[in-house]
Amino acid sequence: MFTEKLMKMNNFYLKLRCYRIVLFWCVLLISQSSLSQQFSKADILSDLTYLKKSLEEAHINLYAYTTKDRFENNYEKVKQSINQDSLSSLQAKKLFQQVVSQVNNGHTRIPFPIPEYIAYAQNGGTLFPLEVAIENGKVMVRKNWSENTEIENNSELLSINGQPINAILENIYPQISAERKYFKNAQLENMSLPRFYWLVQGEESSFEVEILTNGKRQKHQLKAISAIEDFEMKRDDIIKHKWKLEFIEKSTAYLRPGDFGGELEQYKLFIDSAFVEIKDNETKNLIIDLRNHSGGDDSFGNYLVSYISDKPFKWASRFQLKTSKQLKENTRLRKDTTQAYWKSILNHNDGEIYDYEFGLYEPQPKHKRFQGKVYVLVNRQSYSQSTVTAAQIQDYGWGKIVGEETAEFPNLYASIYNYLLPKTGITVEVSKGKIERISGVDNGKGVIPDIMINDRLLDDQDEILEGLMEILEQ
Repeated sequence: MFTEKLMKMNNFYLKLRCYRIVLFWCVLLISQSSLSQQFSKADILSDLTYLKKSLEEAHINLYAYTTKDRFENNYEKVKQSINQDSLSSLQAKKLFQQVVSQVNNGHTRIPFPIPEYIAYAQNGGTLFPLEVAIENGKVMVRKNWSENTEIENNSELLSINGQPINAILENIYPQISAERKYFKNAQLENMSLPRFYWLVQGEESSFEVEILTNGKRQKHQLKAISAIEDFEMKRDDIIKHKWKLEFIEKSTAYLRPGDFGGELEQYKLFIDSAFVEIKDNETKNLIIDLRNHSGGDDSFGNYLVSYISDKPFKWASRFQLKTSKQLKENTRLRKDTTQAYWKSILNHNDGEIYDYEFGLYEPQPKHKRFQGKVYVLVNRQSYSQSTVTAAQIQDYGWGKIVGEETAEFPNLYASIYNYLLPKTGITVEVSKGKIERISGVDNGKGVIPDIMINDRLLDDQDEILEGLMEILEQ
């Protein structure tokens, strides 16, 4: 019965996703003219000034991971680099992101230019044909989409067109917002080298790559591949969005809760049904998989945690917000200002940082809760709220964390909102809040697993899950 419900729900979301994709493409076709718009140098400089001022006013702690001097020097460098009379929307986004990425905060960014990328792909655009994973500081081939079958997965990529791969990554990093290089590399793996290479290098028709395989260096000539037919239509995303429940053995249940977003009531129905089935199977071990997870909203994570908690709980030991004139305008325009959370933003002075208390979240009634052993899987692709939820479970002692250190910190500058630059209309996302993990420990690290097992993206083997099962079988 549960399996049928799950299939229906997943089919529903698949159809909804397809509908949204079709709708998005229709909107995109209508807006092609806006993508070809050129912005004057004067407008770019005006928005650059506005961007800097708005970040300083709106971000809760702009210099948490950089210094004012570094930020100012980088800003001037970017400003001085503008030597054209006009810039396209793509050029403008890349320029502004160079300023924003200096903040070194994963939740403060100019979003990846998806409309421009899709327009490029639609018009016959091509891409670099190798996807990579970054393992122990080495850039390793994980997917080869080219016609050249000599390049094997797990080979090291040393250079592209005579340029060392590390130099190429250094050119890409200013287009990625992240607290540290480990996090930048995770996002590069997720969004993929072909897309970022296009973003930074532009279109190239062929590539000479140097590859290291079994201690032997070789050079290969590769043709660019079609962005749509040879890349987007063939690959699977690293992030896993769908719900999944299965029983590896009668005593062990595997639960992948999917994104912490979408329709909350539908999500709750899935979680409710999953734990009914888990209880009916007299499960002793529960594995919750938060790997390759996009994150989302705390209400989703809290509902999941309510089934393994044994007392009222919080999702953070402290949550702070910074209000500003800009945030207030955004709140009045887009939010329900009768709600206490949004009302608090309007009731504090511009620039004020204050604590907001969400209160305790109640566990499920005891007869519904899972009371066996809980194991939570994480890896470097566990993002945002999934990292917070893993830390929450670890700090309350409700489960063992298994896998590799998360790239994102469990103490997050996040709770983002977005606004538009006045001249170009380009979207900026900024962190207005800070989330502190339950333990209060802030050591500049991700969630550190209780059981460390490395996760390799280079093969189809599931090292973390298989490693945990070996431990449970002992």
